[in-house]
Amino acid sequence: MKFALLIEALGIAPNASQHGYSIDSMLEMLHWFMLLLFAGWGSFYAYTLWRFQAKKNPKASYTGAASHLPTKLEGGVLVLEVVLLMAFAAPIWADRVSQFPTGPDVIHLRAVGQQFLWNFQYTGPDAKFGDREPKLVSASNPLGLDRNDPDAFDDLTATGEMHVPVNRPIIVDVMSKDVIHDFCIPNMRVAQDAIPGSIIPLWFIPVKTGSYEIVCAQLCGNNHSLMKATLVVDTEADYEKWFNETAKLSGAKVVGTEMLTPAAPTLVASH
Repeated sequence: MKFALLIEALGIAPNASQHGYSIDSMLEMLHWFMLLLFAGWGSFYAYTLWRFQAKKNPKASYTGAASHLPTKLEGGVLVLEVVLLMAFAAPIWADRVSQFPTGPDVIHLRAVGQQFLWNFQYTGPDAKFGDREPKLVSASNPLGLDRNDPDAFDDLTATGEMHVPVNRPIIVDVMSKDVIHDFCIPNMRVAQDAIPGSIIPLWFIPVKTGSYEIVCAQLCGNNHSLMKATLVVDTEADYEKWFNETAKLSGAKVVGTEMLTPAAPTLVASH
């Protein structure tokens, strides 16, 4: 359901993912709910200021209000909040963490955070990630990819720019080289902590071509605000062209974009 009039008016980044419409609908509902609460409690507050002003009540009352209406209203708000949490938020969250896509159309890559940039690693035609060695890390090899590893010779690496094809499932294994970061793509309605020593997957399906901002949503140092990258959602043809050209530049030995069915990612609990 594409119901997001209020949040779009508030300047929230437009959705560009398949699952984002359900998230936007929930956010829209929450914003309208909060607006109604604000109007209701604000009106009640204005009424009490008028109703119990000193001119109308020159003598103080020590018995207080006898009505239980405020308590009932607060109980109703609590029930509604529980319904929103259990009927909307929890199912959306469960779908995101338990139903990862599989099949030959899946693009599987890694996003590795470091102060203060994002590196990306794509599998080649073998659909396997190559080994990385800390001792191999250099300016030209920021991920420390071991090109002598049989699974790494066809891997593609890129820095600061992540390309994906439109209308295909994308699985991103989020990782960190140093401190805790947060891999966040607001337009795709996804975010995941990047924790040193952990590999935590997220997934989405982009439905609109274009360029979108990737940010770090976790305070990670003095230049945290500069830790940005670009997500480019390409047509299938443009993605294949980019993949081939970047593979040559990154040292991959095999040029091509034929992706085999990747193994289902192992889920790691996020914080």
